[in-house]
Amino acid sequence: MQNELDAESTAVPIHILAVNAAGQESANDLAVADRDLPLLQDTAQDDVWGSWGVAWRDVIVLDRDNVPIYTVNLTTYDLGDASNFAALKQVLRDAAQ
Repeated sequence: MQNELDAESTAVPIHILAVNAAGQESANDLAVADRDLPLLQDTAQDDVWGSWGVAWRDVIVLDRDNVPIYTVNLTTYDLGDASNFAALKQVLRDAAQ
């Protein structure tokens, strides 16, 4: 999806990245192996997952001020389903306009 969005013109660039939960650092090497998706590591001090109310496999879309504006869970809405993929892609486009 990132490559497709990179090929489009939006008012602000769209960057997709992952944020791993604090305390789950031990598998970071496996999580990024053979992948292009940047991985940020949350910490107990920052507690981004807690402050945003993140559940496992949530996608949080931020506005240009880094304020969460949309959440979808990939367990419920698998991106292998073309309609889910298209819907998330459109949400990202809309947020970048």
